[in-house]
Amino acid sequence: MAIYLDHAATSPLRPAVLEAMQPYLTTHTGNPSSLHASGRRARQGIDEARETIAASIGAQPREIVFTGGGTEADNLAVKGVAWAATSRGRHVITTAVEHKAVLNAVAVLERSTFEITVLPVDGHGRVDPLDVAAALTDRTTLVSVMAANNEVGTTQPIEAIGEIVRGHGARLHVDAVQWAAHEPIDVDSWQADLVSLSAHKLGGPQGVGALYVRRGTQLLPQLQGGSQERQRRAGTENVAGIVGFGAAFSLVHGDPEARRAESQRLIELGRALTTGLLAHDGVSVTGHPDERLPNNVSVVIDGVEGGDLVAALDLEGVEVSTGSACTSGSTEPSHVLLAMGIDPHLAHGSLRLTLGPETSREDVDATLAAFERVLPRLRTTQGAQPKATVPA
Repeated sequence: MAIYLDHAATSPLRPAVLEAMQPYLTTHTGNPSSLHASGRRARQGIDEARETIAASIGAQPREIVFTGGGTEADNLAVKGVAWAATSRGRHVITTAVEHKAVLNAVAVLERSTFEITVLPVDGHGRVDPLDVAAALTDRTTLVSVMAANNEVGTTQPIEAIGEIVRGHGARLHVDAVQWAAHEPIDVDSWQADLVSLSAHKLGGPQGVGALYVRRGTQLLPQLQGGSQERQRRAGTENVAGIVGFGAAFSLVHGDPEARRAESQRLIELGRALTTGLLAHDGVSVTGHPDERLPNNVSVVIDGVEGGDLVAALDLEGVEVSTGSACTSGSTEPSHVLLAMGIDPHLAHGSLRLTLGPETSREDVDATLAAFERVLPRLRTTQGAQPKATVPA
């Protein structure tokens, strides 16, 4: 059986989540907008999941909008708020390391005469809250900053940013898709107006997400159709997926002590993995050394192409990635690594290993053994020798 170290792309469906979903795939199959008994039972499943997720992040159930995934949640937040607030201004602020769901959404706005400010990050991938403050103008309506980066795992100072944005009066959107799989969310501590979530990053099903929308936040729907989700997201809800989302959220956040213990376990495994990788010449860690997700190990390796290394490890039974699964087909180096100032040559050799609940110390040891077998072979084949590392 393969060693799966790509949880940032998708964390496999948890058995308890599948069990919770099963009745809504086989028995409770009514349309949740229907008034009959089958419809009411489906609606109950959605309502219960909405209450679970809302309670976990310090929100009210009415503030949760279910979507078709994290990408849709990001698009709804960014474009929905920007278009709804044009009477005040047409200026949006984001960062250079956001997920493409945000960056491509703001690119659409820019083509529609919005002014976009893309803030830089430091060598660890963190944005300076003072840069946010300096970028705000009287035309700014939205600031979008991710809580944790999907490629290098760096976390952002969201509370400090939230205080700045709240004082200005703009809306703050936080992409918490990766964060929610490991860390608690308190929308009031963040002072966030919108928060994007996705089920399949925390052991839920693919194809379902949610957007927290603070009460009073004006939002222009991006899908036209029925009046589902309080007229904020048209379309028949994915009932089984939403039920699974609620179950997954409860498993991760229902027991804070268990969550903290699991985070510590992942940190220790990540340290062992990082130490083993750094034993090889030309390997450098990317992302912040401390302010990062507990399960993320991100490196660049001189002398190899990341895609070739992924393929070689796959043949060894180890599944990893070069970075975001949403951009893995691109031949260009990661925009996140380039924004962090990493040389394009090195950025081509990126590798992301993200651990999960089933990852063991034996898996880490086997991964390091596989890495030791394939790295010299690839360097010999490609005629390259390690010569560069990421500046400290």
